[in-house]
Amino acid sequence: MISAQAPGKLFIAGEYAVVEPGQPAVLVAVDRYLTVHLDVGEHAADVGRVHSSAYERGPLVWAREQGTGRIVVEHDPRDYVISALRTVDRLRAERGLAPEYFDVRIVSELEDQAGRKFGLGSSAAVTVALITALDEFYRLGLTRLERFQLALLATIAVSPKASGGDLAAITFGGWISYTSPDRAELLAHLDAHGVTATLTAPGWQLLRVRRLPAPGDLQLLVGWTGTPAATEILVAGVQHTGEPYADFLTSSRACVQDLVTALETDPSSAVDVLRRARRLLHQLERHSGILIETEMLRDLCEIAERHGAAGKPSGAGGGDCGIVLARASASVTGILAEWEARDIRHLGLVVHPAEGGADEC
Repeated sequence: MISAQAPGKLFIAGEYAVVEPGQPAVLVAVDRYLTVHLDVGEHAADVGRVHSSAYERGPLVWAREQGTGRIVVEHDPRDYVISALRTVDRLRAERGLAPEYFDVRIVSELEDQAGRKFGLGSSAAVTVALITALDEFYRLGLTRLERFQLALLATIAVSPKASGGDLAAITFGGWISYTSPDRAELLAHLDAHGVTATLTAPGWQLLRVRRLPAPGDLQLLVGWTGTPAATEILVAGVQHTGEPYADFLTSSRACVQDLVTALETDPSSAVDVLRRARRLLHQLERHSGILIETEMLRDLCEIAERHGAAGKPSGAGGGDCGIVLARASASVTGILAEWEARDIRHLGLVVHPAEGGADEC
């Protein structure tokens, strides 16, 4: 059996803007995990199975089509797991490796006991973990960057607007700044030329992943509202044209750059930058008419403000998690007590440390 684990993630700043190629964001990996177990299994001769609580009717059965070798599943779901399987299988075939069947079992800490997701990037985590396991299974010898690239190709096959920031944070760990590549160009190249050629395609030119120092002078708090959010629907609801949106992109870039500078030189000043990031989301809300900061997220942020900290929604908002940055000297007891009184659950997360590889790509 092969096992691979992937952490959760949180957006600190730059969400929404980062869906545009070349736009930056700051993210962090956190210590809640999703684990993929890959086993040849008793059915390895003819089919493979994916076992997960996400499949209420039982395991998802997959097989290869006669002649083409393409992975097929019954009722073909719009599914990140299947997309990851297909992406790596195309690479396997391009390298001339023999196809094999195996069973996959997914175990996740990124949801509560009732199956409600925390908003920590479970789709990204399962994609990264499965590709890591398949890399070992087929002995592909992928670099960390190549695993990220495959994860992004698999993800945009399902959700073309996905920025890939969550995949980068989960793959590289720790605090990172991330700039998104041109995913539309990558998809077109993938369709025309295959996986191997796309790993070095021009569409990656805008990609930047840069490790940031862990800010020792800051405390990171994460509160969960208990309400899941539909990230893709929220992102799709943004008006991606016009002067207000162009101004938002310019302001978001400047805010993210200032946050990176703060984290590298004066972490305590990141509290003020996070307040700016929240105000930018308010502006996007007014321009687009979408609900980013729900009532509970507003309470989460305002409580933090009353105690001298800064809070904002993490990611698309509309539910899920909010984050707070507080200076190291600050007492957070009052924040946590008020959160509890308003049924905001403190997740008690810490940063999943940066993992091996270059500090920048």
